[in-house]
Amino acid sequence: MLARVSRWRVSRRLAIGIAWVGSLFLVGLIGPWLTADPIARDLERGLTAYGAPIPPSSEFILGSDQLGRDVCARLVAGAQTSLSIAALATVIALAVGLTVGLSAGYAGGRTDGALMRLVDLVLAFPVLLLAILLAALLRESRFAGSGAAIVTVLAAVGWTTIARVMRDKARVLARGEMVMAARAAGASPARIVLHHLLPNLFGLAAVLAALGFAQNLLAEAVLSYLGLGVPPPAPTWGLMLYEGRSYYRTAPHLVLAPSLAIFVAVAAFHVLAAGLRERFDPRAGSRAGPAVVP
Repeated sequence: MLARVSRWRVSRRLAIGIAWVGSLFLVGLIGPWLTADPIARDLERGLTAYGAPIPPSSEFILGSDQLGRDVCARLVAGAQTSLSIAALATVIALAVGLTVGLSAGYAGGRTDGALMRLVDLVLAFPVLLLAILLAALLRESRFAGSGAAIVTVLAAVGWTTIARVMRDKARVLARGEMVMAARAAGASPARIVLHHLLPNLFGLAAVLAALGFAQNLLAEAVLSYLGLGVPPPAPTWGLMLYEGRSYYRTAPHLVLAPSLAIFVAVAAFHVLAAGLRERFDPRAGSRAGPAVVP
């Protein structure tokens, strides 16, 4: 009976996480088609007689900003931009981290030592400060003015943690009986990695991807807030927060809307990570308790 209840709780949390994250992507995909132009200015209806932003109303659900633009439309368009950047950065970081971690964990020896020293070198710098430095440097390159620079920055600082975790897990698996038997049977390293290591790392990779996605969303918002993200007028949640900071007293909706969006999105991926962790490691839920999010 207790096992059934435990499985039900795991399934419920995972289902909530999948539905929550899926709803965010659905908003980012079809939302821009259902809302107004996020960069169109309506100086007549979007501003008061004194030129101030309009608070939430029937015409503007989340109000307007200082330029008469629809905050709801910009929030939805920002979801598409922020989620796309975080998704691409997460995929690249996961691919690089998984490759480096598997190579180091399976090969061992000098290969392991060299790759881990590279990881230590990157981790020696504070992640956020390193991201700001790289973003500032790439701002002067030909990637400036596009999301490619931000994706590159987030992927460059996000693969190291994945690589270290994957390396530790791969080392344990590489010394296991299953891999030893495959080697004795003459299996090639590529076959061992593809058929014995990768399937056993899938659950861990899924959890790290969900947590990495949440981290990339926060990092992208910070870089946009500092003016190092996607340049205006393309809306992102961090840029909206930056533009509304001067109106937090007279028009608090300009700060609350993007702040809540960032909070909801990050929370969604943490719930998904917790559900995935319990799904692939049922003992994690019993050790940490149902309310703990990794």
